[in-house]
Amino acid sequence: MSSTAGGASGTVAFTALTPIVWGSTYAVTTEFLPPDRPLLTALLRALPAGLALLAITRVLPRGAWIWRSAILGALNIGAFFPLLFLAAYRLPGGVAAVLGAVGPLFALAFAATLLSERPTGRKVLAGFTGVLGVSLVVLRADVTLDTVGIVAGLAGAASMAAGTVLTKRWGRPDGVGALTFTGWQLTGGGLLLVPVALLVEGAPPALDGRAITGYLYLGVIGTALAYWVWFRGISRLPATSVAFLALLSPLSAAVIGWAALGQALTPLQLLGMAIAFGGTLLGQAPAKTPPSPAVQPPPARTPSADLAA
Repeated sequence: MSSTAGGASGTVAFTALTPIVWGSTYAVTTEFLPPDRPLLTALLRALPAGLALLAITRVLPRGAWIWRSAILGALNIGAFFPLLFLAAYRLPGGVAAVLGAVGPLFALAFAATLLSERPTGRKVLAGFTGVLGVSLVVLRADVTLDTVGIVAGLAGAASMAAGTVLTKRWGRPDGVGALTFTGWQLTGGGLLLVPVALLVEGAPPALDGRAITGYLYLGVIGTALAYWVWFRGISRLPATSVAFLALLSPLSAAVIGWAALGQALTPLQLLGMAIAFGGTLLGQAPAKTPPSPAVQPPPARTPSADLAA
């Protein structure tokens, strides 16, 4: 294995830690946080972490990066978090997870448009394989569907995919590290959530020690550190490869539910986990970019042409 390939594999493995950590969000939310406050949870998950990172890095966006950071913060944080929690509250967790698993297919479409990465048959197959595997892990026969929840789940997956691809397209300003970049987006997305949370849910309730512990975990581990790793991976890997790593999140949630909450794992679920993991690996294949047109050398000038000139 070449050093380049080894470095890429290490980056993939390190970036995969983010969706694995995200898999704990469901358990933390249900066990530690106040119920029916999705906007508050999204706000407290994003804004304090973003402000803390800004205080550490002490660098603010300038010029075009003011509006770019606002757009990326809205897609990756401000829109994605509320849509994610809305789908989770209105749908069984399994259905919400399957809708989230559609994200890599959205990423393939956005990458074709914004990055000129042509989706290969292997990548498309990986996307549908991931959806199938996640479905086997999380779906139950008695699920009920809710139109608003389905729209929110699909919109959340599309928002995250668009944010991932657009982050790859714009990159980062020179001299700005992933930690600073993460702080910009978390703060921008968190500020967007402040008026929405207050208008829809009102003032936050009194929080006990258990809830504070849950919010600290989500803010520090599940958001600040996790998104730093995520954006670092986007800067070093193809956007669609990073998007496919998100399939690990529902698998992590199932393992955590089995290990920490006493939930059983059936043979069919274990098969689904293997299939989804296979889709994740299949999705790491490099995408095709259209070849650049060959630059033709100028025609040689003949003596007669020189004389005519």
